[in-house]
Amino acid sequence: MTEHEPDTLLRSQDEETQTAELEEEIDLDDSRVSAVRDALAQRDRTGLDDLLEPLHGADIADLLEQVSESERSTLVELWQGQIDGEILSELDENLREEVLSYLPAEDVAEAVRELDTDDVVDLVENLDDADQATAILGALSDVDRVAVQQALSYPEYSAGRLMQREVVIAPSFWTVGQAIDFLRSGPDLPEQFYHVILTDPRMRPVGHVTLGKILASPRETPLSDIEEDSFRTFEVTDPESEVAYAFNQYHLISAAVVDADDRLLGVITIDDAIRILDEEAEEDILRLAGVDAEESLSNKTLGVVRRRFPWLAVNLFTAILASVVIAQFEAVLTQIVALAVLMPIVASMGGNAGTQSLTVAVRALATRDLTGGNVWRVIRREVMAGAINGLAFAVIMGVVGIVWFGSPALGGVIAVAMIVNMVVAGLAGVGIPVVLQKVGIDPALASGAFVTTVTDVVGFFAFLGLAALWLL
Repeated sequence: MTEHEPDTLLRSQDEETQTAELEEEIDLDDSRVSAVRDALAQRDRTGLDDLLEPLHGADIADLLEQVSESERSTLVELWQGQIDGEILSELDENLREEVLSYLPAEDVAEAVRELDTDDVVDLVENLDDADQATAILGALSDVDRVAVQQALSYPEYSAGRLMQREVVIAPSFWTVGQAIDFLRSGPDLPEQFYHVILTDPRMRPVGHVTLGKILASPRETPLSDIEEDSFRTFEVTDPESEVAYAFNQYHLISAAVVDADDRLLGVITIDDAIRILDEEAEEDILRLAGVDAEESLSNKTLGVVRRRFPWLAVNLFTAILASVVIAQFEAVLTQIVALAVLMPIVASMGGNAGTQSLTVAVRALATRDLTGGNVWRVIRREVMAGAINGLAFAVIMGVVGIVWFGSPALGGVIAVAMIVNMVVAGLAGVGIPVVLQKVGIDPALASGAFVTTVTDVVGFFAFLGLAALWLL
């Protein structure tokens, strides 16, 4: 046996162990959800444990979101002591309070002790029940409780709420050997970390070094010689959206958080930044449909009604405005019934084209790709795209008007109206969200109603106005 064979055997055994562990992981599918429901109905504690034990914490959280309120209560009761911190942190925030109310105090205490401080902050800040929040804080160690309370004192949606206090630091003058010895002897290292943050004597971060470089460098190498170029800090009051953008833009893995005097307070890691990016993307999608960003499948019916009603009311107003335009051409519609048949086509095509431009613009604003420097170029592009698409569909609808109703003039009217509305749709789809953002209104939330109104009004006015001029 050569000197390298033991290492090879160890690696092989590790790989076999990892493969076996991966094979044991089971996804949450419909058949498993159905089996869990059956076990709950029969109050089969052993069967329930067999079904849930192989699942990842995130899948169990999804399961809790999919079952009914009574089934959630039964699951927590039967699966005693198994709802851990990972499951609570993955659970939809609208359900956390309910699930926590089912848990014994000792189970809650054990669960939150497993979490990093940033996860505890996320858990506590969304609780409406003050007693539950107090109980969770009371379960923490004195150091962690102070850290969480301090984080909660920072503005909502700020870097201070997002950071974790578990940080690995080293003086900037240390060598690799000193850092390795410290890491090996350190009893309170975070469960996961990516960088060792270098600080000056006043606890101001001056750089960071990846664990990979520390392990790959000779012991006598100064840490300052292997610092990463990507080092960046955030102030504790910086908006979390700014933090998430920077992580995505500059490919960060972790970043230090400092106070107003530039002293180190904590660190933000990539998993939290990705979560914020996902939440913002989800909010944009919901708001484009006029749905409150806080809405989820776990909301009660009255809560859903309350959140959706305001924007449905706005849509009703804009629909009435479009109807007022139609009413101005009542005489034309009475004389030429074919206009009523073709009129929705013009409005629908304009609305769809406007929604396409709007979606691209809102996402570009969120990612900061659409700025004052390129906004006019993007508007010109969308207008030209609208004009070209309008011409293509104008030809199609012109032929439809001639073949269907035997009227070349009617075909010409709908063709011109189509071009006008498609051009306006491209202009409105980009211009409206840009203007709304300038005046401080969320473009994802408000743009849809305005773009739809513009395309409906312009489409009806162009189509019926041209018909009044050319056909009567």
